[in-house]
Amino acid sequence: MKEGWKRNRLVEFMAAVSTGPFGSLLHKSDYVDVGVPLVNPINIVGDRIVPDPSKLIGKATTKRLSNYVLQEGDVVVGRRGEIGRCAVIGPNEIGWVCGTGSFFIRPLPSMDSRFLAHLIRSDNYREKLEQASTGTTMMNLSNNALGDLIIAVPPLPEQQRIVGILDEAFHGIATAKANAEKNLQNARALFESHLQSVLSSKKWKLRTLGDACEGVEYGSSAKSKAVGTIPVLRMGNIQDGILDWEKLVYTDDKAEIEKYLLKHNDVLFNRTNSPELVGKTAIYKSEMPAIFAGYLIRIHRREDLLDADYLNYYLNSEMALTYGKTVTISSVNQANINGSKLKTIQFHFRRYRNKEPSSDNSTRSLLKSNASNPFTSRSSPLWRH
Repeated sequence: MKEGWKRNRLVEFMAAVSTGPFGSLLHKSDYVDVGVPLVNPINIVGDRIVPDPSKLIGKATTKRLSNYVLQEGDVVVGRRGEIGRCAVIGPNEIGWVCGTGSFFIRPLPSMDSRFLAHLIRSDNYREKLEQASTGTTMMNLSNNALGDLIIAVPPLPEQQRIVGILDEAFHGIATAKANAEKNLQNARALFESHLQSVLSSKKWKLRTLGDACEGVEYGSSAKSKAVGTIPVLRMGNIQDGILDWEKLVYTDDKAEIEKYLLKHNDVLFNRTNSPELVGKTAIYKSEMPAIFAGYLIRIHRREDLLDADYLNYYLNSEMALTYGKTVTISSVNQANINGSKLKTIQFHFRRYRNKEPSSDNSTRSLLKSNASNPFTSRSSPLWRH
């Protein structure tokens, strides 16, 4: 370790750390039309905090929750779902209140808040926090696990120098990404328009997913490990219609492997996640042997009736995602679409034979060519990012 750097538990660099108020302290009846924003994990977008106008509390409730009122320089960290999500409280967020699903850290003067946030968001420390988390359906990070994280910290001037370099680099990346996303938006709109015209073809019958599958299956609820024989795919491994094989966890449990081992063209549906991510879907193409976790659903489609790629495209379409919002069961920072609700999704399809997609020539071309899909193409800027 470099001279002047200190290696210790995160709690040793904190003036205070606190979990947000428990549900018993905050109720729906406390929300008002004009008031103080709550900061829950869903409000942490990148390195910024985006308030939810429907989650505001009045002066009386803010006073009652005074222990959770945020100060400039506090670092708010999500403790549920996507571990490592965090942001620094700036001048505009002073007086906002830490929400139920978050922690807030008040660093000592020797710790730069922005340096700490970069540290927590980094892949290395995010992975360590994920390993310290508990839960199968939704990962949860405890106050003790966060405080026990071992970190390496340079002197304050060096922290500030590193933050300056990172801020400049991330600004350049954000600009490039914004330009790429603008181009991709146009491609998405064109693709979605064509996809909708294909998927709503009046030539095909309107049926539910339940009519075209033999059942749905929830994944493994057993505890995963950092190393092992077989990867366990989780909600974070579903990205833009395909499986991302980074940040894997594993299992050696033979019974779990035998029961949940994936087969070629299995379609996986994310049933539990934050409201904006629930319902995302991906298809398994035998990249490597794997099983799937309990917050994913495997759809046992009728292979004589429903093509796997067609199903994957449809469940990721705006039509399916819009319908999903009508059957979602929501709680604080978490949304769920259970197997029964999933089977009620309606779409157009017709029987196909000899493993050919249930479509005309234009649809067959659409299904077989990932290059035409801006959501999943490896040439897409977002896929490369």
